Amino acid sequence: MNSSTHAPSGLRTVYLALAGFCTTLLWGCADVSMPDYQRPDSPAKTAWSRSGQSGVSASETIVADWWKAFGDPYLDNLIERAIAGNYDIKILAARSEVASAQIDEVRAGALPTVDIGAGASFEKSTGRKSTQQFNVGTQVNWEIDIWGKVKKGVHAQTAEFNATEADWRAAYLTMVADVATTYFQILQLDEQSDQQRQTLGKNKQILATYEAMLSHGLAPETQVLQQRAEINRLTKDLLELRRSRDLAGNALATLLGVPAGEWMVPSGHLRDKVRLPVVPAGLPSQLLARRPDIVAAEFRVLQAYNLVGQAKLEQLPSISLTGHGGTASFALSSLLKSFTLGLLPSINFPLFNPGIKAHVKTTEAQIKVAEQTYGRTVIGAFEEVENALVNLEAHQKQRSELQQQTDHLQVVAAQVQAQLKEGVVSQLQVFESERSLLAAQLGLLASHQQILADTVTLYKVLGGGWSDVRVANPSE
Repeated sequence: MNSSTHAPSGLRTVYLALAGFCTTLLWGCADVSMPDYQRPDSPAKTAWSRSGQSGVSASETIVADWWKAFGDPYLDNLIERAIAGNYDIKILAARSEVASAQIDEVRAGALPTVDIGAGASFEKSTGRKSTQQFNVGTQVNWEIDIWGKVKKGVHAQTAEFNATEADWRAAYLTMVADVATTYFQILQLDEQSDQQRQTLGKNKQILATYEAMLSHGLAPETQVLQQRAEINRLTKDLLELRRSRDLAGNALATLLGVPAGEWMVPSGHLRDKVRLPVVPAGLPSQLLARRPDIVAAEFRVLQAYNLVGQAKLEQLPSISLTGHGGTASFALSSLLKSFTLGLLPSINFPLFNPGIKAHVKTTEAQIKVAEQTYGRTVIGAFEEVENALVNLEAHQKQRSELQQQTDHLQVVAAQVQAQLKEGVVSQLQVFESERSLLAAQLGLLASHQQILADTVTLYKVLGGGWSDVRVANPSE
């Protein structure tokens, strides 16, 4: 058995001493220190400007299936179908799988690699016998991760995987909110269409009265023409409601992962099917740990933090072991009778590599981008919650006024109907009072749908029932 030659022991001692000296020198010159990870500074907020239940935690009022608070089993079924079929959710789930697989890809950098090869050569020269040679060889390469560079890379990729998981949760929350609001819009359009048809019928009755008065010379023709124009407008509006209903149905089908035009929501009335739930509440600080887009942004700060640490460790020496072994023979039968083995340890000192220092500066700049992105996400979340609270409060007050208006007009319509029986007023005045009442009821319906949409938005911007997440490296 043959073996590779080794350096004399004295020379190896010199190599080791030189390696130790250079390592100490590099450690002293290179800045490889990294402070413990801390959540980036971001704008702070202690309370919402409009919150009647500011002392109630979001975890107590927002559960994972928060949409069931609307009390509509058909909505529950729609959301279940969307969770299973929505393509945006499927895309983000696939991206999470890619990020998970990349963790193992990065972790493989700390493992040795083994290459095995076999070959044969044949030669024939003029006037000489042919020759042949067979060989088998293997080589093992291993860069030892003594400084933890690979571990930093694994932590960075793990943070990216966690960020993609949070991206999925954010898209899930958006999708559920879109399904709910689109469904509410469809039911509101159905109920509005029914009321519009009633309004159209009343106006046709008014037109018939005007035409009768015109035939007896009791009303001018302009009054009849104006009423016909009003019927044209109401008919056009009814056609627009139907168009909007079809478009909303197509949008909902896409959210469910169903081809548009091949599926429709059965007709229904919004106020009969959907109830207004108790408005959720929560403290501003809870957003930072439960809202998926904020969690994703912070995980990407953690990823950038680990990449800076990995780049700094690249400034330190790398130690590699290369082992090789093989055999060669002119006859295949004697190929495995003798072997050659060798081991070559090596140390690489990055003394004059400007690219490494430039890469450190690049990663340090990238962490600033991630931190500012996180801050922008936080402050944007605060704005969205404040806007949702403002909208909900304003629309609730508007609904109260619309309810009073409707109640007053219902009293007027009832009194006018009673006066008609006594002959005090004409049928035309009855029609006018009923038309005014229907218009107020349409406004009240639109307000009801708007409050439902505002409530969905508030659930969404408060984090939608996701549990708190602590952003940290696995070992921390």
